[in-house]
Amino acid sequence: MVSHFIVYVQQPETVYRQFSLHLILILDRCKRLRFSFRRRAVSIIYRFKFIWLALNLFDLVDMYNEHIPEALNAEKSVNLGKTIYVENYGCAANKADLEIMLAYIFRLGYSLVDKPEEADVILMNTCGVKKPTEDRILSRLRALSRLNKPIIVAGCLPKINLNAVMKASQNISAILDPYSVEKISLALRAAEENVRGKIFFSEKPIIKVGQPKIRINQVIEIIPIAEGCLGACSFCCVRFARGKLFSYPKELIVGRLREAVSEGVKEIWLTSQDNGAYGLDVGTNLVDLLKECCSVRGKFFIRVGMMNPNHAIKILPGLIDAYRDERIFKFLHLPVQSGDDDVLKIMNRRYTVDEFKAIVDAFRKDFPDITIATDIICGFPGESREAFEKTLRLVEEVEPDVVNISKFFPRPNTPAARMKQIESKEIAYRSRLMTDIASKISLKRNSRWIGWRGEVLIDEKGSGDSWIGRNYAYKPIVVRSKDNLLGKLV
Repeated sequence: MVSHFIVYVQQPETVYRQFSLHLILILDRCKRLRFSFRRRAVSIIYRFKFIWLALNLFDLVDMYNEHIPEALNAEKSVNLGKTIYVENYGCAANKADLEIMLAYIFRLGYSLVDKPEEADVILMNTCGVKKPTEDRILSRLRALSRLNKPIIVAGCLPKINLNAVMKASQNISAILDPYSVEKISLALRAAEENVRGKIFFSEKPIIKVGQPKIRINQVIEIIPIAEGCLGACSFCCVRFARGKLFSYPKELIVGRLREAVSEGVKEIWLTSQDNGAYGLDVGTNLVDLLKECCSVRGKFFIRVGMMNPNHAIKILPGLIDAYRDERIFKFLHLPVQSGDDDVLKIMNRRYTVDEFKAIVDAFRKDFPDITIATDIICGFPGESREAFEKTLRLVEEVEPDVVNISKFFPRPNTPAARMKQIESKEIAYRSRLMTDIASKISLKRNSRWIGWRGEVLIDEKGSGDSWIGRNYAYKPIVVRSKDNLLGKLV
């Protein structure tokens, strides 16, 4: 749940500056192709290249014409005194989407309240990656519906299970998908007009870097670097909401980072559905992006978000080299999901257990203190006891600092939902075994840090007089102080 925000609003002019930069990039590409408009004789290949560039330009014009003006025009009807209650669920990318929506919400004159009973409108930014999360959100939606207030539902869940969302409440005024976050202004207008069931879905993703935004935490800048992924995991439903990979221009990402640092931000989160796939659709990669980010001057730290092993293995030497910059947290989120190659094939994960181990070994060789996080699914269809025991042995061998354990639940319209399911009791049993082993490993690895002294960036307020910070390995450190330490290096 989101209740308190540190406000930073990016001006609308910035959006159009970003469009200008796109135009400059395309014209620069023309220049590098040495395209001459004066010459009558132009080679066929150059003609095709120019047509491709022109189509890219037209796509950009369409993108900005389709998404930006209608949202900004909605600001003409400012509603001073209106209040909104917000709940946010899910990953860093979802939080980044919320930051964009908050900018439009605030521009319309709305203010946040801590209790739904006090709000004129309720906004739920949802997640649908796991069945328990979906159930919790739908239950909450039913409870909020009893307040008889207009509700806006955003996030991934509407694209994953629209029928369930619609059935949960008759007070839903509008529904947004992840491609339509800037249409929150139109959704609010629907709520004000007491409309019900208005759906704002978009077919094309938008470039979210450069959109107006509210920074929820003044210390942390969340920069989405892409939308969607290149995977087709048999258990995953997020791809139905986020779509195929759509990488944002590297220049815009670095520009956003530079701007954030100039505003005093100390911690940068680079986030997407799969950071390892960044740029593969536009002829670049994550290594190039990290090096460009590290060319920015200033005292800041970068947290690189989750990357899948099948992409990380292909850029491994470059990744290791990029991580040598002291401003990149020595933190690697590398989901393995299973320790059995046959199960990985059924999952359609496109890597092997040995490749996962090779990546971990390479990082630990250069960065012995690095924090390794991974994800495990217990009870995936086709996972035998023997296959599960292989996963247990893998975790014991690799000793990840963090293991995110999920019981398998079938998700709508996924191949795994049509497979023969393992009994829930067996899944729960396996989950308990994995949790027990992972907890012991986590305690063992964290115990090595007892007595450590070093620099910590405070990025969060704890309870009472405690403050939570991160060291170079992204380990959470609790500091006691009555002074305000937020954003300080201690």
